[in-house]
Amino acid sequence: MRSSDFPILKQQVHGKRLVYFDNAATSQKPQCVIDAISEAYSTWNANIHRGTHHLSQVATAKHEEARSILAQMIGAQSSKEILFTRGTTEGLNMLAFCFGEAFIHEGDEIIVSAMEHHSNIVPWQMLCERKKAVLRVIPLREDLSLDIEAYKGLLNERTKLVSVAHVSNVLGIINPIEEIIRLAHEKNIPVCIDGAQSAPHLKVDVQALDCDFFVCSAHKMYAPTGIGLLYGKQQWLEQLPPYQGGGEMIDHVRWSGTTYNVLPYRFEAGTPDYVGSYAWGVAAQYMQDCGIDAIATHEQELAAYTEQQLGQIEGIHIYAAGQKKAGAISFNAYDASGKLVHPFDLGALLDQQGVAVRIGHHCAEPLMDELKVPGTVRVSFGMYNDKEEIDLFISALRRAIQMLS
Repeated sequence: MRSSDFPILKQQVHGKRLVYFDNAATSQKPQCVIDAISEAYSTWNANIHRGTHHLSQVATAKHEEARSILAQMIGAQSSKEILFTRGTTEGLNMLAFCFGEAFIHEGDEIIVSAMEHHSNIVPWQMLCERKKAVLRVIPLREDLSLDIEAYKGLLNERTKLVSVAHVSNVLGIINPIEEIIRLAHEKNIPVCIDGAQSAPHLKVDVQALDCDFFVCSAHKMYAPTGIGLLYGKQQWLEQLPPYQGGGEMIDHVRWSGTTYNVLPYRFEAGTPDYVGSYAWGVAAQYMQDCGIDAIATHEQELAAYTEQQLGQIEGIHIYAAGQKKAGAISFNAYDASGKLVHPFDLGALLDQQGVAVRIGHHCAEPLMDELKVPGTVRVSFGMYNDKEEIDLFISALRRAIQMLS
Protein backbone atom coordinates (compact mmCIF):
# COMPACT_ATOMS: atom_id res chain seq x y z
CA MET A 1 0.00 0.00 0.00
CA ARG A 2 1.61 3.25 -1.23
CA SER A 3 5.21 2.23 -0.49
CA SER A 4 6.31 4.92 -2.95
CA ASP A 5 5.30 7.52 -0.33
CA PHE A 6 8.17 6.40 1.93
CA PRO A 7 11.51 7.66 0.57
CA ILE A 8 13.70 5.58 2.92
CA LEU A 9 12.38 2.36 1.38
CA LYS A 10 13.87 3.21 -2.01
CA GLN A 11 17.45 2.54 -0.88
CA GLN A 12 19.54 -0.60 -0.99
CA VAL A 13 21.29 -2.20 2.01
CA HIS A 14 24.47 -4.20 1.40
CA GLY A 15 23.67 -4.05 -2.30
CA LYS A 16 20.22 -5.61 -1.79
CA ARG A 17 16.72 -4.18 -1.87
CA LEU A 18 15.78 -3.05 1.62
CA VAL A 19 13.09 -5.21 3.19
CA TYR A 20 12.06 -3.44 6.39
CA PHE A 21 10.34 -5.83 8.80
CA ASP A 22 11.06 -3.99 12.07
CA ASN A 23 7.90 -1.92 12.25
CA ALA A 24 7.00 -3.01 15.79
CA ALA A 25 10.12 -1.14 16.92
CA THR A 26 9.46 1.92 14.76
CA SER A 27 7.76 2.61 11.44
CA GLN A 28 9.10 4.57 8.50
CA LYS A 29 7.72 8.01 7.68
CA PRO A 30 5.80 9.07 4.56
CA GLN A 31 6.91 12.13 2.63
CA CYS A 32 3.95 14.15 3.90
CA VAL A 33 5.19 13.73 7.50
CA ILE A 34 8.76 14.65 6.54
CA ASP A 35 7.39 17.71 4.73
CA ALA A 36 5.29 18.65 7.77
CA ILE A 37 8.37 18.73 10.01
CA SER A 38 10.22 20.89 7.50
CA GLU A 39 7.21 23.18 7.11
CA ALA A 40 6.92 23.69 10.86
CA TYR A 41 10.53 24.74 11.33
CA SER A 42 10.56 26.77 8.10
CA THR A 43 7.37 28.76 8.44
CA TRP A 44 5.77 28.92 11.90
CA ASN A 45 8.20 27.74 14.59
CA ALA A 46 7.44 29.50 17.91
CA ASN A 47 6.67 28.52 21.47
CA ILE A 48 3.00 27.87 21.98
CA HIS A 49 0.16 28.97 24.29
CA ARG A 50 1.92 31.92 25.90
CA GLY A 51 2.61 34.11 22.89
CA THR A 52 0.44 36.88 21.48
CA HIS A 53 2.41 37.19 18.22
CA HIS A 54 1.40 35.59 14.94
CA LEU A 55 3.86 32.67 14.84
CA SER A 56 2.97 31.59 18.37
CA GLN A 57 -0.72 31.69 17.58
CA VAL A 58 -0.22 29.60 14.43
CA ALA A 59 1.93 27.06 16.30
CA THR A 60 -0.63 26.86 19.10
CA ALA A 61 -3.44 26.25 16.62
CA LYS A 62 -1.46 23.50 14.84
CA HIS A 63 -0.67 21.77 18.15
CA GLU A 64 -4.24 21.84 19.42
CA GLU A 65 -5.62 20.79 16.03
CA ALA A 66 -3.38 17.71 16.21
CA ARG A 67 -4.77 16.93 19.67
CA SER A 68 -8.28 17.06 18.20
CA ILE A 69 -7.31 14.83 15.24
CA LEU A 70 -5.87 12.22 17.59
CA ALA A 71 -8.87 12.42 19.91
CA GLN A 72 -11.10 11.72 16.95
CA MET A 73 -8.84 8.95 15.67
CA ILE A 74 -9.05 6.91 18.88
CA GLY A 75 -12.64 7.85 19.67
CA ALA A 76 -12.09 10.04 22.73
CA GLN A 77 -15.10 12.00 23.91
CA SER A 78 -13.08 15.22 24.16
CA SER A 79 -9.62 16.50 23.27
CA LYS A 80 -9.28 17.30 26.99
CA GLU A 81 -8.80 13.55 27.48
CA ILE A 82 -5.65 13.49 25.32
CA LEU A 83 -2.42 14.15 27.23
CA PHE A 84 0.74 14.46 25.14
CA THR A 85 3.69 12.46 26.46
CA ARG A 86 7.11 11.43 25.15
CA GLY A 87 5.69 8.02 24.19
CA THR A 88 3.98 4.92 25.53
CA THR A 89 6.69 4.45 28.16
CA GLU A 90 6.22 7.89 29.66
CA GLY A 91 2.45 7.50 29.46
CA LEU A 92 2.58 4.35 31.56
CA ASN A 93 5.07 5.88 34.00
CA MET A 94 2.88 8.97 34.28
CA LEU A 95 -0.18 6.87 35.02
CA ALA A 96 1.67 4.66 37.50
CA PHE A 97 2.86 7.72 39.42
CA CYS A 98 -0.35 9.78 39.29
CA PHE A 99 -2.78 6.92 39.85
CA GLY A 100 -0.52 5.49 42.51
CA GLU A 101 -0.35 8.74 44.42
CA ALA A 102 -4.11 9.12 44.33
CA PHE A 103 -5.44 5.61 44.83
CA ILE A 104 -2.85 2.95 45.76
CA HIS A 105 -2.21 1.99 49.39
CA GLU A 106 -0.45 -0.82 51.23
CA GLY A 107 -1.91 -4.22 50.33
CA ASP A 108 -3.67 -3.02 47.17
CA GLU A 109 -3.19 -5.05 44.00
CA ILE A 110 -2.47 -4.21 40.36
CA ILE A 111 -2.86 -6.75 37.55
CA VAL A 112 -0.71 -7.04 34.43
CA SER A 113 -0.16 -10.00 32.10
CA ALA A 114 2.70 -12.40 31.46
CA MET A 115 3.21 -11.05 27.92
CA GLU A 116 3.80 -7.40 28.80
CA HIS A 117 6.56 -5.13 27.53
CA HIS A 118 8.90 -3.92 30.29
CA SER A 119 7.21 -0.50 30.04
CA ASN A 120 4.04 -2.08 31.38
CA ILE A 121 5.85 -4.02 34.10
CA VAL A 122 8.59 -1.91 35.66
CA PRO A 123 6.54 1.25 36.45
CA TRP A 124 4.03 -0.92 38.33
CA GLN A 125 6.82 -2.76 40.15
CA MET A 126 8.25 0.60 41.20
CA LEU A 127 4.81 1.74 42.37
CA CYS A 128 4.26 -1.48 44.33
CA GLU A 129 7.64 -1.12 46.01
CA ARG A 130 6.91 2.51 46.88
CA LYS A 131 3.39 1.86 48.19
CA LYS A 132 3.85 -1.72 49.50
CA ALA A 133 1.25 -2.91 47.00
CA VAL A 134 1.19 -6.26 45.17
CA LEU A 135 1.62 -6.94 41.45
CA ARG A 136 -0.45 -9.84 40.11
CA VAL A 137 0.18 -11.50 36.73
CA ILE A 138 -2.34 -13.06 34.34
CA PRO A 139 -0.71 -16.34 33.26
CA LEU A 140 -0.60 -17.73 29.73
CA ARG A 141 -2.32 -20.85 28.47
CA GLU A 142 -0.42 -23.53 26.57
CA ASP A 143 -1.22 -21.79 23.25
CA LEU A 144 0.29 -18.55 24.71
CA SER A 145 -3.06 -16.76 24.88
CA LEU A 146 -4.09 -15.11 28.16
CA ASP A 147 -5.74 -17.40 30.69
CA ILE A 148 -9.00 -15.52 31.18
CA GLU A 149 -10.28 -17.99 33.79
CA ALA A 150 -7.18 -17.34 35.87
CA TYR A 151 -7.70 -13.59 35.34
CA LYS A 152 -11.21 -13.85 36.76
CA GLY A 153 -9.71 -15.42 39.88
CA LEU A 154 -7.23 -12.55 40.30
CA LEU A 155 -9.91 -9.86 40.40
CA ASN A 156 -10.93 -9.04 43.97
CA GLU A 157 -11.76 -6.20 46.33
CA ARG A 158 -8.04 -5.32 46.66
CA THR A 159 -7.57 -4.91 42.88
CA LYS A 160 -7.24 -1.22 42.07
CA LEU A 161 -6.14 -1.30 38.40
CA VAL A 162 -5.65 -3.67 35.46
CA SER A 163 -3.04 -2.75 32.82
CA VAL A 164 -2.61 -5.01 29.79
CA ALA A 165 -1.36 -4.89 26.22
CA HIS A 166 -3.94 -4.72 23.46
CA VAL A 167 -1.49 -6.54 21.18
CA SER A 168 1.65 -8.41 22.28
CA ASN A 169 4.79 -6.78 20.93
CA VAL A 170 6.45 -10.22 20.77
CA LEU A 171 3.69 -12.63 19.76
CA GLY A 172 1.45 -10.26 17.82
CA ILE A 173 -1.57 -11.81 19.58
CA ILE A 174 -4.64 -9.57 19.78
CA ASN A 175 -5.82 -9.93 23.36
CA PRO A 176 -9.54 -10.13 24.28
CA ILE A 177 -9.53 -6.57 25.56
CA GLU A 178 -13.30 -6.16 25.56
CA GLU A 179 -13.72 -9.14 27.89
CA ILE A 180 -10.81 -8.04 30.09
CA ILE A 181 -12.40 -4.61 30.50
CA ARG A 182 -15.91 -5.98 31.06
CA LEU A 183 -14.80 -8.36 33.81
CA ALA A 184 -12.85 -5.61 35.59
CA HIS A 185 -15.69 -3.11 35.31
CA GLU A 186 -18.09 -5.61 36.87
CA LYS A 187 -16.04 -5.03 40.03
CA ASN A 188 -15.61 -1.26 39.39
CA ILE A 189 -11.91 -1.70 38.59
CA PRO A 190 -10.41 0.70 35.99
CA VAL A 191 -8.40 -0.65 33.06
CA CYS A 192 -5.41 0.77 31.20
CA ILE A 193 -4.67 -0.51 27.69
CA ASP A 194 -1.14 -0.45 26.28
CA GLY A 195 -1.95 0.38 22.67
CA ALA A 196 1.62 0.76 21.38
CA GLN A 197 1.15 -2.24 19.08
CA SER A 198 -2.56 -1.85 18.33
CA ALA A 199 -2.90 1.81 17.35
CA PRO A 200 -0.66 1.38 14.24
CA HIS A 201 -2.56 -1.69 13.04
CA LEU A 202 -6.17 -1.67 14.25
CA LYS A 203 -9.11 0.69 14.45
CA VAL A 204 -9.17 1.86 18.08
CA ASP A 205 -12.30 3.30 19.69
CA VAL A 206 -11.71 3.95 23.38
CA GLN A 207 -15.38 4.73 24.01
CA ALA A 208 -16.53 1.50 22.39
CA LEU A 209 -13.87 -0.44 24.32
CA ASP A 210 -14.84 1.52 27.46
CA CYS A 211 -11.22 1.49 28.66
CA ASP A 212 -10.35 4.03 31.32
CA PHE A 213 -6.83 4.75 30.04
CA PHE A 214 -5.04 4.12 26.74
CA VAL A 215 -1.44 4.81 25.75
CA CYS A 216 0.36 4.76 22.40
CA SER A 217 3.41 6.17 20.58
CA ALA A 218 3.63 8.30 17.43
CA HIS A 219 6.80 6.73 16.07
CA LYS A 220 5.08 3.38 15.51
CA MET A 221 2.29 5.18 13.62
CA TYR A 222 4.35 6.70 10.76
CA ALA A 223 5.01 9.84 12.81
CA PRO A 224 8.08 11.30 14.60
CA THR A 225 9.87 9.85 17.60
CA GLY A 226 9.66 11.34 21.07
CA ILE A 227 5.92 11.92 21.32
CA GLY A 228 2.96 9.84 22.42
CA LEU A 229 -0.32 10.16 24.22
CA LEU A 230 -2.10 9.08 27.35
CA TYR A 231 -5.88 9.00 27.01
CA GLY A 232 -7.89 9.00 30.18
CA LYS A 233 -11.59 9.35 30.86
CA GLN A 234 -12.14 12.89 32.07
CA GLN A 235 -13.63 11.76 35.38
CA TRP A 236 -10.41 9.85 36.13
CA LEU A 237 -7.98 12.54 34.96
CA GLU A 238 -9.68 15.15 37.12
CA GLN A 239 -8.91 13.04 40.20
CA LEU A 240 -5.19 12.58 39.46
CA PRO A 241 -2.41 14.83 40.77
CA PRO A 242 0.06 16.37 38.29
CA TYR A 243 3.01 14.30 37.13
CA GLN A 244 5.61 17.09 36.87
CA GLY A 245 5.81 20.71 37.92
CA GLY A 246 6.89 23.68 35.81
CA GLY A 247 5.58 26.02 33.19
CA GLU A 248 2.22 25.56 31.47
CA MET A 249 0.80 23.13 34.06
CA ILE A 250 0.08 25.91 36.55
CA ASP A 251 -2.77 28.32 37.15
CA HIS A 252 -1.03 30.59 39.67
CA VAL A 253 2.28 30.25 41.51
CA ARG A 254 2.83 31.97 44.85
CA TRP A 255 5.28 31.32 47.68
CA SER A 256 2.24 30.38 49.71
CA GLY A 257 1.33 27.65 47.23
CA THR A 258 0.50 26.79 43.62
CA THR A 259 -2.77 26.06 41.86
CA TYR A 260 -2.89 23.94 38.73
CA ASN A 261 -4.15 24.40 35.20
CA VAL A 262 -7.21 22.73 33.69
CA LEU A 263 -7.15 19.54 31.61
CA PRO A 264 -5.17 18.59 29.67
CA TYR A 265 -2.49 21.19 30.42
CA ARG A 266 -2.00 20.36 34.10
CA PHE A 267 -0.22 17.17 32.96
CA GLU A 268 1.95 18.85 30.30
CA ALA A 269 4.70 20.73 32.08
CA GLY A 270 7.19 22.66 29.94
CA THR A 271 7.40 23.35 26.22
CA PRO A 272 5.71 20.48 24.37
CA ASP A 273 6.88 18.91 21.12
CA TYR A 274 4.51 21.00 19.02
CA VAL A 275 6.32 20.07 15.80
CA GLY A 276 5.98 16.39 16.66
CA SER A 277 2.31 16.75 17.51
CA TYR A 278 1.62 18.57 14.22
CA ALA A 279 3.47 15.89 12.22
CA TRP A 280 1.61 13.16 14.15
CA GLY A 281 -1.66 14.78 13.16
CA VAL A 282 -0.52 14.67 9.53
CA ALA A 283 0.43 11.00 9.92
CA ALA A 284 -2.94 10.21 11.51
CA GLN A 285 -4.69 11.88 8.60
CA TYR A 286 -2.53 9.87 6.19
CA MET A 287 -3.51 6.61 7.94
CA GLN A 288 -7.17 7.55 7.81
CA ASP A 289 -6.90 8.43 4.12
CA CYS A 290 -5.40 4.98 3.47
CA GLY A 291 -8.18 3.42 5.54
CA ILE A 292 -7.31 1.94 8.92
CA ASP A 293 -9.52 -1.09 8.32
CA ALA A 294 -7.79 -1.61 4.97
CA ILE A 295 -4.39 -1.37 6.68
CA ALA A 296 -5.47 -3.96 9.25
CA THR A 297 -6.74 -6.36 6.59
CA HIS A 298 -3.59 -5.97 4.49
CA GLU A 299 -1.25 -6.58 7.43
CA GLN A 300 -3.21 -9.57 8.70
CA GLU A 301 -3.02 -11.11 5.24
CA LEU A 302 0.75 -10.57 5.29
CA ALA A 303 0.99 -12.22 8.72
CA ALA A 304 -1.01 -15.25 7.61
CA TYR A 305 1.08 -15.61 4.44
CA THR A 306 4.32 -15.29 6.43
CA GLU A 307 3.25 -17.99 8.90
CA GLN A 308 2.33 -20.23 5.98
CA GLN A 309 5.73 -19.76 4.34
CA LEU A 310 7.65 -20.13 7.61
CA GLY A 311 5.78 -23.36 8.30
CA GLN A 312 7.35 -24.89 5.19
CA ILE A 313 10.89 -24.48 6.55
CA GLU A 314 12.11 -27.44 8.58
CA GLY A 315 13.14 -26.56 12.13
CA ILE A 316 11.14 -23.33 12.41
CA HIS A 317 9.03 -22.87 15.53
CA ILE A 318 6.44 -20.09 15.34
CA TYR A 319 5.18 -18.80 18.67
CA ALA A 320 1.38 -18.62 18.97
CA ALA A 321 1.04 -19.99 15.45
CA GLY A 322 -2.42 -19.79 13.91
CA GLN A 323 -3.78 -17.14 16.25
CA LYS A 324 -5.18 -13.86 14.98
CA LYS A 325 -2.38 -11.35 15.05
CA ALA A 326 -1.66 -7.71 14.36
CA GLY A 327 1.66 -6.64 13.00
CA ALA A 328 4.16 -9.13 14.39
CA ILE A 329 5.32 -12.77 14.29
CA SER A 330 8.05 -14.28 16.45
CA PHE A 331 9.88 -17.50 15.67
CA ASN A 332 13.07 -19.44 16.28
CA ALA A 333 15.03 -21.90 14.16
CA TYR A 334 16.42 -25.23 15.36
CA ASP A 335 19.03 -27.38 13.63
CA ALA A 336 18.71 -31.11 12.86
CA SER A 337 19.90 -32.01 16.37
CA GLY A 338 17.25 -29.78 17.96
CA LYS A 339 19.72 -27.09 19.02
CA LEU A 340 18.57 -23.49 18.90
CA VAL A 341 20.08 -21.40 16.11
CA HIS A 342 20.87 -18.19 17.98
CA PRO A 343 18.54 -15.35 16.91
CA PHE A 344 21.46 -12.90 16.76
CA ASP A 345 23.22 -14.99 14.13
CA LEU A 346 20.07 -15.22 12.03
CA GLY A 347 19.44 -11.49 12.34
CA ALA A 348 22.99 -10.64 11.27
CA LEU A 349 22.83 -12.90 8.20
CA LEU A 350 19.41 -11.55 7.23
CA ASP A 351 20.75 -8.02 7.46
CA GLN A 352 23.57 -8.91 5.07
CA GLN A 353 20.84 -9.82 2.59
CA GLY A 354 18.98 -6.52 3.05
CA VAL A 355 16.29 -7.82 5.43
CA ALA A 356 15.78 -5.83 8.65
CA VAL A 357 14.24 -7.82 11.51
CA ARG A 358 14.40 -7.48 15.29
CA ILE A 359 16.11 -10.10 17.45
CA GLY A 360 16.43 -10.52 21.20
CA HIS A 361 14.06 -10.42 24.16
CA HIS A 362 12.08 -7.45 22.75
CA CYS A 363 11.87 -5.82 26.21
CA ALA A 364 9.78 -8.78 27.39
CA GLU A 365 12.20 -10.88 29.45
CA PRO A 366 9.52 -12.49 31.64
CA LEU A 367 7.86 -13.78 28.44
CA MET A 368 11.21 -15.12 27.20
CA ASP A 369 11.57 -16.96 30.51
CA GLU A 370 8.14 -18.47 29.90
CA LEU A 371 9.19 -19.54 26.40
CA LYS A 372 12.52 -20.84 27.77
CA VAL A 373 14.56 -19.07 25.10
CA PRO A 374 17.09 -16.20 25.22
CA GLY A 375 15.19 -14.38 22.50
CA THR A 376 13.31 -14.71 19.23
CA VAL A 377 13.45 -13.44 15.69
CA ARG A 378 10.57 -11.02 15.14
CA VAL A 379 9.21 -9.89 11.80
CA SER A 380 6.73 -7.04 11.98
CA PHE A 381 4.78 -5.35 9.23
CA GLY A 382 3.68 -1.90 8.13
CA MET A 383 1.20 -0.75 5.54
CA TYR A 384 3.96 -0.48 2.91
CA ASN A 385 5.11 -4.12 3.09
CA ASP A 386 4.01 -6.71 0.51
CA LYS A 387 4.14 -10.42 -0.29
CA GLU A 388 7.11 -9.99 -2.62
CA GLU A 389 9.12 -8.77 0.37
CA ILE A 390 7.98 -11.79 2.37
CA ASP A 391 9.25 -14.05 -0.41
CA LEU A 392 12.61 -12.25 -0.34
CA PHE A 393 12.72 -12.68 3.45
CA ILE A 394 11.89 -16.39 3.26
CA SER A 395 14.58 -16.94 0.63
CA ALA A 396 17.12 -15.02 2.75
CA LEU A 397 16.11 -16.99 5.85
CA ARG A 398 16.61 -20.31 4.08
CA ARG A 399 20.11 -19.23 3.04
CA ALA A 400 20.92 -18.02 6.57
CA ILE A 401 19.79 -21.29 8.16
CA GLN A 402 21.78 -23.28 5.60
CA MET A 403 24.90 -21.27 6.38
CA LEU A 404 24.49 -21.77 10.12
CA SER A 405 23.68 -25.49 9.99
